[in-house]
Amino acid sequence: MTNISATLIIALIAYAPIANADDKIDEIPKLLQIPAGEFIQGSDKTEREYGYRLDEKSYGHNRTRVGGWYENEIPRRTIFEPSFSITENLVTNNQYAAFIRETAHVAPYVTAETWHSYGLVHPFERTQRFFWEKGSLPAGRKDHPVVLISQTDAKAYANWLSKRTGNQWLLPTERQWEKAARGVDGRYFPWGNGFDAMKLNSHDAGPFDTTPVGGFPNGKSPYGMMDAAGQVFEWTRNVAGNDRVIVKGGSWDDKGCGVCRAAARHSRPAALKHILIGFRLVRED
Repeated sequence: MTNISATLIIALIAYAPIANADDKIDEIPKLLQIPAGEFIQGSDKTEREYGYRLDEKSYGHNRTRVGGWYENEIPRRTIFEPSFSITENLVTNNQYAAFIRETAHVAPYVTAETWHSYGLVHPFERTQRFFWEKGSLPAGRKDHPVVLISQTDAKAYANWLSKRTGNQWLLPTERQWEKAARGVDGRYFPWGNGFDAMKLNSHDAGPFDTTPVGGFPNGKSPYGMMDAAGQVFEWTRNVAGNDRVIVKGGSWDDKGCGVCRAAARHSRPAALKHILIGFRLVRED
């Protein structure tokens, strides 16, 4: 017998970060092989103009144009990318739960004070449906993409998965993500050049919330990558200066959806825990 009291044992169990007991943990994300070769990256003036017009039609104003949101996109070019593998889907709450359970890493959560310090348009109350209570994933959301995680959290998950599997997992580079999302022909969206609100989770036709990953098969990329447009923005490993990181993909909060184009890009603070940002991983050959 140990000297640990029954009261202490109960307390430790009550506050231990564990996954829901009845959730089946699918720890290893499914990978898609992206072959080596050239692809068209970035955008030209014609594509950016298309993005602005989509926004103006949906929002009824020209704030993205006035703000020059798409002017920092990489100039359209043909570039070679070595082969790699990328996860078919975004990392889910269910997959992230195994990491939380085994490492006691801080579960997705943000305080009101921290949230307000970000200066975002979303009220704090909107974050609460994404909270993990005492380490347990949100009810009914096991197949939704995990959010409220910083880039550091995402990299910690990748390191844990690398140790578990013996293979190196990483956040994708911006180039890797873009090739997997649009294929080789420079299309604007994973499915082609024309926006279609029925092929992604955006505010145009979506529930204004995350949805289970892979729910828009008609919106998959030429390589089969799911939710590359809409759903949630995705951390990459490309830094943008001042502790900021490039994110890609658009989100359930956006409509239009110029920002959902594969070439669209912007940066966010690496420490930000946002309800609009998740991640997927790559394995390099």
